This record gives sequence, structure tokens and C-alpha cells, in this order.
Amino acid sequence: MNIGDIIMKQYIVDAFTHKVFAGNQAAVCILDVWPDDKLMQSIAKENNFSETAFVVKEGKDYHLRWFTPGGEIDFCGHATLGTSYVILNYYEKDQQEVSFKTQVGKVIVKRKDDLYEMDFPAYTLNKVEVTDRMEEALGIRPIEAYIDRDLMLVLPDAASVRNLKPNLNKIKELEGLIVAVTAHADQEDFDCISRVFAPKLGIPEDPVTGSTHCMITPYWCHRLRKQESERSGILSTKLCGERVKVAGQAVLFSKGTILED
Repeated sequence: MNIGDIIMKQYIVDAFTHKVFAGNQAAVCILDVWPDDKLMQSIAKENNFSETAFVVKEGKDYHLRWFTPGGEIDFCGHATLGTSYVILNYYEKDQQEVSFKTQVGKVIVKRKDDLYEMDFPAYTLNKVEVTDRMEEALGIRPIEAYIDRDLMLVLPDAASVRNLKPNLNKIKELEGLIVAVTAHADQEDFDCISRVFAPKLGIPEDPVTGSTHCMITPYWCHRLRKQESERSGILSTKLCGERVKVAGQAVLFSKGTILED
């Protein structure tokens, strides 16, 4: 597909980390007008990150959309963090917060020193029966299971999460758009550990996610402060009624331009 007249700046940001080669990568494309959805999907597939964010300023707010290699998604935390980092450091340098219009409603992100605090809607914890299919997909039997947009499976301990080698084909057959596994952390500085798998979206494993913590946080709400992940990513969360505040750092890896063909 030719890019035609569309020219956009693209930033690659590592989210939920203070150093490059850690956290979760997201591409952030800054636009003046919306291109064709097929073009955005092609760019996301070419980037092959878990998410590519596309953003257009509309009045005082920004309209934000997220695409995975497999299609558009309604909500993504780490790409929102990456987009906030880009806007507040390169486009709205004098501002301390940015407001986004998204599929899940208005999302406000506030800069607090080197942290970016995002205000998201909390997911509902609908408890479901632990099944043999879940055990077959993970190679270990979860002790609890919950469903909303995503499926969250609670494992017995942190070592089970770290050592997990799931069958991604069988993960695809489970309910939920994304499958998250979590357990109580075994390190003093953290409350829980999690990993996230999204083969339905063309993402075998997503290193550090913000959206899934809108489900994990309510579960661990009485003890959750910081979360560790497989790719050395750290995020802090707080449950505020029906909202979840997710905070983390971000760092720029690269910036460039997508040119017309």
C-alpha cells in the first residue's frame, strides 16, 4: 500500500521504565488529520510492536487510537503512557497534563516529576470457574479465574508466573481478548507479578501492560503498590472507586518520519 500524501512523525517510546531496552515498546504517530484505517493497520503491522498509537489534536484534547498487528484495540495503557510522554515533552512542553478522547471515554494523564499518572476506568471482576482448558493452555492449574474484556488467571506463586510456558494456540481458544496471569510477588519491593499473552491480536506476549492492570489492580487493591514484569518494567497502581490510576516512567528510544512513497 502506498502512503500517498500522508506524512507523519513517529516516536518509539519504552514505557514503564526509565531506561531504553526495558519496559514495553510503543510507536506513537502524530497526525494532523486521520488517514485511512487500512493505512494505520499497515503501519502497525509493519512496526510489529504490541501497539502503535495514532493521535490527532481536536480542540484542546487529543483523539487517541491504538492498533495492534492484528487489528484496532479499544484500550491500551502503555501506548497511552508513550503518547503522553511524546506530547508533553515535544508538543505541549509547558503543560502538566493531557486529555485524550478514546473508545473507553475521556482519559487524563498528569505529569508528576518523572512519572506519568493515567486515570483509567476499572474493569469488572466477574469470577468464573477454573477449567481444564485453562490448565491445558498454561501447563498449570490456576487457583482463580476472572473475566471482563480480558481473562485474568491467578496462579499459586510468583515462580509459576515467571516459569510459565503457555501453549499459545490453546490460549487463543480461551475466553477474553487478552489472557493475563498474576500471583503475589516474592520480592519485598513489589506486591504482585504478572504476564500478559495476546495471541488473538498477533502478540505472543506483551511485556508490561497498563490496560490489563485495570483488572489486576481491583483484585490486589488491598496490597498492590508496584508491579513487576518479565521485561524489567515497573508500574504503580491505585484503585479509586470505579477508576484505576496507573503511573510509570517512559523514555524515548528513537524518532523519525514516515514519508510518502
